[in-house]
Amino acid sequence: MSIPIAQWPRPSRRRRTRAAGFTPAGAGLTLLPVNEAVPASPPEPSDEALMLAYAGGDVAAFEALYGRHRQRLYRFLLRQLRDGALADELFQDIWQKLIAARATWTPEAAFATWLYRIAHNRLADHWRALQHRPPAPADADERTERVPDPDTPERQLSEFEQRRQLQLALADLPSEQREVILLRLEQELTLEEIGEVTGVGRETVKSRLRYAMDKLRAQLGPVAGS
Repeated sequence: MSIPIAQWPRPSRRRRTRAAGFTPAGAGLTLLPVNEAVPASPPEPSDEALMLAYAGGDVAAFEALYGRHRQRLYRFLLRQLRDGALADELFQDIWQKLIAARATWTPEAAFATWLYRIAHNRLADHWRALQHRPPAPADADERTERVPDPDTPERQLSEFEQRRQLQLALADLPSEQREVILLRLEQELTLEEIGEVTGVGRETVKSRLRYAMDKLRAQLGPVAGS
């Protein structure tokens, strides 16, 4: 049986005042007016601000930097080395070098530029120790790419094959060309920043990128241009 509207219980004065957007004195709770805007969240601190904070002893700032950059840095190393164990080793070394140098860091360049400069130097030390370029792998390391589940098995196979072909084509590039193309396309550094990382001029960076893209297009055709 439905209750006629006239018989519905009327809200108490206390409930009516709360619904109007304020609280009677002594209630211990303050409600914002309905039309008052909620304050915006503060912007995320920049990498440089976090590094300065870490240099001053803020460990949480380092954790934030590590969370932002660990995946990209590891993928960069894995594409260069094509060896998971080596990538793990150099990854740890690079962060240890960053930790050791934190007190001397100054924001003269972007944090990412500085980080990848450390990575570049560590890779150079590794290649010098080997005294030869590593051979291209027979297949790509599956850890270099993680993609969402595709719509169909056919699409999954096609995307896997494209990634495999791209990784093999990257492995065939000279190390200096592979490095600049990864820094440009994956890390999204500018030509000037890549020059700072690798220690060469802007025109040299452009030349290496051009040769690398020409070789990738020759091997991959439409895939390289996509």
